[in-house]
Amino acid sequence: MLHRRSFLRGSAAVTLAPLAFGACSSTDAAKRQMFQISLAQWSLNKRLRNMAEPALDNLEFAATARALGIDAIEYVNQFFKDKARDESYLGEMKKRAGDAGVRSLLIMVDGEGWLGDPDAQKRTNSVEQHRKWLDAAKFLGCHSIRVNAGSSGSYAEQQELAADGLRRLCEFADPLGLDVIVENHGGLSSDGAWLADVMQKVDHPRVGTLPDFGNFHIGDGKWYDRYRGVEELMPFAKAVSAKSHEFDADGNETKTDYERMMRIVLAAGYDGYVGIEYEGHGMTEEEGILATKALLERVRTKLASE
Repeated sequence: MLHRRSFLRGSAAVTLAPLAFGACSSTDAAKRQMFQISLAQWSLNKRLRNMAEPALDNLEFAATARALGIDAIEYVNQFFKDKARDESYLGEMKKRAGDAGVRSLLIMVDGEGWLGDPDAQKRTNSVEQHRKWLDAAKFLGCHSIRVNAGSSGSYAEQQELAADGLRRLCEFADPLGLDVIVENHGGLSSDGAWLADVMQKVDHPRVGTLPDFGNFHIGDGKWYDRYRGVEELMPFAKAVSAKSHEFDADGNETKTDYERMMRIVLAAGYDGYVGIEYEGHGMTEEEGILATKALLERVRTKLASE
């Protein structure tokens, strides 16, 4: 798979550089689809947390994705929180994915402290706490861990603090051949311009973003424009999250214009995986996943024909 991103912001010029997870010839590139579809584990969070039936075990995630017609997955660390250093358990996860013919792409990491904590020792502790997930991601064959850019202070102070923690974590990720990618996940991280500037400040080839179509609540009831935000984050994207909630009678997501959003994604030169992250309530989790998948496939077919 050839995965590219633009290193320049704005519309004046665009430079595309290969970020390949595997070499691919021009013939292969011509044959491949515009983007591929993966499944974020959070889409099944109710079953994984025993809040919906039938309950689902983390070890069953890969086979469940395959049964839904999806061959690439994105883990969430809270569903195997105490297993980051358990090679036996991780080995079983890896085996299950292999048996299902499913590729492990990344681990979404939460609950390990603020990488932009204003307290220097706590910031260092957070960097150290994330390292075990780098090791787990390497073991599982992932390309990245997804982290958060939590901090406090002024707009500019938080940029500097988050950039410091991220840069230090990238230095640990680099020898492992892994990327550290940041999702717009609340607070200032959901301000596209703020997070794009953090990427510039980190200035490390291993840092990147994971633009999420829906996570643009910046606090106090205020929302950042999702289309503008994704456009600002796409030049640094190493993964993309297709957030979905509800669908209309025509199968369109009611909060996000998927065609418009995917045009923004593709215009940035991105042709990697787009991860389904269903969070709705009007369907079962499986139904929501399949509705999101069908919408992405329909949009892909339309855009490919133009």
